[in-house]
Amino acid sequence: MKVYSGIDTLPDGRASDHLTNGLLVLEGGAWRGMYTQGALDAMMEEDINLSATIGVSAGAMSGFSYVAGQIGRSARLNLRYRHDRNYTGAGAVIKDHGPTGFTYLFHELSKEIPLDEERFYDPSRRFVAVATNIETGKAEYFEKGKCTDIFKAIQASATVPYVSEPVEIDGSYYLDGGIEQKIPIDWALEQPEEKIVLIRTRDRDYRKPLRSVHRVAKIEYGKTHPDLMYDLYEESEHYNILINRIDQLEQVGRIFVLAPSRPVTISRFEGDVEELGALYWLGYNDAKDASSAMKEYLNQ
Repeated sequence: MKVYSGIDTLPDGRASDHLTNGLLVLEGGAWRGMYTQGALDAMMEEDINLSATIGVSAGAMSGFSYVAGQIGRSARLNLRYRHDRNYTGAGAVIKDHGPTGFTYLFHELSKEIPLDEERFYDPSRRFVAVATNIETGKAEYFEKGKCTDIFKAIQASATVPYVSEPVEIDGSYYLDGGIEQKIPIDWALEQPEEKIVLIRTRDRDYRKPLRSVHRVAKIEYGKTHPDLMYDLYEESEHYNILINRIDQLEQVGRIFVLAPSRPVTISRFEGDVEELGALYWLGYNDAKDASSAMKEYLNQ
């Protein structure tokens, strides 16, 4: 099984108990989330531990180890087990009916690198995962301590359409939160935390090409879930409008944005662990470079 050659160079340790009042927003993007994981590890080393975190898809998958204050945990899991068939192969398809083995990750792999559950479940550390209800086509927000199973919500948030079965939570069915809400900035602006830090997984200049997914979406969801189908129809256009708005919010100083300093070109299901490792370090170094400005924004 191919493992990242620099696995032993990844940072390790625990974040301090010091919390800064603020809200961290994590964009999704499948394996582009390695950028986020690098940035989060650097933030923890710089003692930037925000009191609230919301993640979409890969953002939710990256964010819960940050809430637990475990530097290097997410990256070690992904860069060591990327080619484990039970995590991203046939075993995942058999057990979880999709390309990611959530059951294997949350149970077996968590025995290898345990999650600090005491810190994760600390009520002073908010954590929210966003998933899309396939019946309504609307985003729903699952908050730790307020929902029945936050890890089932994380799974739903990161369950990609077309190739995965929806995830059942309390009698409703969900898929990737990024279908309807790629970056939950409007939700963030309504929260009590005044300061908002957004970590993106695309560079600032990136805009989605307006390619048509109508035929595939119609075949897969047209008869059974028309609201979800229309979300998929309008995905690219809505994303580009959202990014333009985020740029405006950043320009007036309402939010702080950390984005890749160069275009991210890896594929959605990237298998080259060396490329994934390089993306991790890009996020880590970008966050280190931005740490002083981020602290100034947070009044830290």
